[in-house]
Amino acid sequence: MKDKQEFIKQMENLHVPDINPGEHPKMIKMAILNAERSAALGVWLIVAPGIFLLCVFMYYYFHVQISWFGAMFTLLSSLANIPGIDFIGPVVLVVLPIICIIVNLLAIVHFQFQRIDPVRTTVREFSITIKLKLFNILLIIISFAILFSFVVYVMTEHITTR
Repeated sequence: MKDKQEFIKQMENLHVPDINPGEHPKMIKMAILNAERSAALGVWLIVAPGIFLLCVFMYYYFHVQISWFGAMFTLLSSLANIPGIDFIGPVVLVVLPIICIIVNLLAIVHFQFQRIDPVRTTVREFSITIKLKLFNILLIIISFAILFSFVVYVMTEHITTR
């Protein structure tokens, strides 16, 4: 009983801080996308270009002669010759990794806007923070590698045809 009275007395004597919401800077911290969902979406976006690059690498560098490697190359080259759907190859090989980069960047980059002085509205601060989500960063790096390999291929192919 005595402990209870002492506890109540201590709680009554506690100093409660006075918080004025107007004094605190206004903050907008916004995560555009969820990191886990964007990582899962990113995996699906780079599966097709990744498999294509793996097949090209296995076919030309290790000289692996598997029938579905040749079938895939034949399919992509035949799609490039059909006028209505000749855009599918570049979309799969270039646009999907770009979308993967954008989605994963939006998931790990956060924007913060603060007014430092509430009286003078001209003093503002804009901060960009990056969450260190390893899987999202890894997907961004893989997507850049895929894009880099296709851009280098297109540039060297264009130079050698001249």
